[in-house]
Amino acid sequence: MKLDDIIVSKAIIEGFMEDFLDYTDMDVAIGGGGPAGLTAGYYLAKAGLKVALFEKKLSMGGGMWGGGMMFNKIVIQEESKHILDEFGIGTKIYEEGYYVADSIECVSTICSEACKAGLKIFNLMAIEDVMMRDKGVEGIVLNWAAVEMGGLHVDPLTVRSKAVIDATGHPCEVVKILENKMEVELLTETGKIMGEKSMWADKAESQVMDNTTEIYPGLYVTGMAANAVHGSPRMGPIFGGMLLSGEKVAQMLIEKLK
Repeated sequence: MKLDDIIVSKAIIEGFMEDFLDYTDMDVAIGGGGPAGLTAGYYLAKAGLKVALFEKKLSMGGGMWGGGMMFNKIVIQEESKHILDEFGIGTKIYEEGYYVADSIECVSTICSEACKAGLKIFNLMAIEDVMMRDKGVEGIVLNWAAVEMGGLHVDPLTVRSKAVIDATGHPCEVVKILENKMEVELLTETGKIMGEKSMWADKAESQVMDNTTEIYPGLYVTGMAANAVHGSPRMGPIFGGMLLSGEKVAQMLIEKLK
C-alpha cells in the first residue's frame, strides 16, 4: 500500500474536528486530568453522561506518574482499594490497611478505562475563563496551552456544559478564575479560596471527601483542588483520597443530572 501524506493529514483534522464540534455542548466538563479528574470522568461516562476532560499538559495523570519523589509507587488505603480493583490494577499489601500500587500502571489503566467508558479527553487545551450566566457557571472558555505558554493574544472558544468540575489540583485554576474575575462568594468558610496547608496525610485524606462539593452554582471541586479551595492540608503520594473524591463528585452529578 502506497501512503498519501495528505490523506493522513485530512484524517487527523476531520477526526479531531468531528470530536471537538460534538463536545461544544455536553453534560459535564472536567478541568484537569489527574487521578481525581480521570476517576470522575470514568464514572460519569460509565453512567451514560456526555463528559469531556480538558488537560493543558501533553499527558494525563497529574502527580500520580511520579509516585513519591520519582519512586514510581503509590500508596492507597483500604477504603479506596475497590476503585483500583474495579480498574483491574494490581495492589500489594504492605501493612494492614496500606496497599502499594505501580504508579505507571495506575495512570495508564485509569486513562484507558475512562476512554473506553466514553470519556472524551482533549489534551493540550487550557481553561482560561468560565462561561457565566444568571444561574452560575454554564461552560468553560478554552485556548491551546501553547497560546497560554507563549503569552500570545489569541481569542479563545467556548463550550457549554451543565456542570464544570475543577480537578486541576494544587492551583485550583478554574475556581481561581471565577474568584479573580467575578469576585463571587464561594461556599467556603471565608467565601474565598482558603489555600492548601502543609502536608498532613491523615487529615488531608479524610477532609478531601467533605471538601468535594459544589463550590458555586454549576462549579464543583474534587481532589487536591477541593482541599486547596477549602484550606485543608496536602497529602503527598497517598492517592486513595483522590480516587474517592473523583468517585464522589461523579455520584453527586449523576444524581443531579440523571
